[in-house]
Amino acid sequence: MVPQRVSLLTIGAFDLPALRSFYKGLGWEETEISSDDYAVFKTAGVLLSLFPVPELAKDAGIEIAQSIDSYRPVTFAINVESPDQVDDVIESIRRAGGKILREPSDAFWGGRTSYFADPENNLWEVAWNPSSVFDERGGMISF
Repeated sequence: MVPQRVSLLTIGAFDLPALRSFYKGLGWEETEISSDDYAVFKTAGVLLSLFPVPELAKDAGIEIAQSIDSYRPVTFAINVESPDQVDDVIESIRRAGGKILREPSDAFWGGRTSYFADPENNLWEVAWNPSSVFDERGGMISF
């Protein structure tokens, strides 16, 4: 049986120092395992790591042909507890140098959402869902 959980998400970094700096600029705390070659950030329940693209490809035994300029077909999400928080979070991301792709707006499904890209064009959504439930650490447990 495969455990039903996500423990760690790794983003392949083309420029690890710049990408690491961006996430630190968001105010995110790194773990003690972070080094010049690998960065790991604490989030509510899942660790987010940054690993150089060539090393990630070597570790997985594949070739990665994408460039820093292309968007990747994966979206990460930061879910928040209120509609106003979407706007506040996006402003913080804008100040940290994030590229706002879609300004905060009310969603057809009753929530509020916005999209941004980090310096390497990884897509992030900031969303409020009126039916989301969070645990004591801020991790979303249902929506």
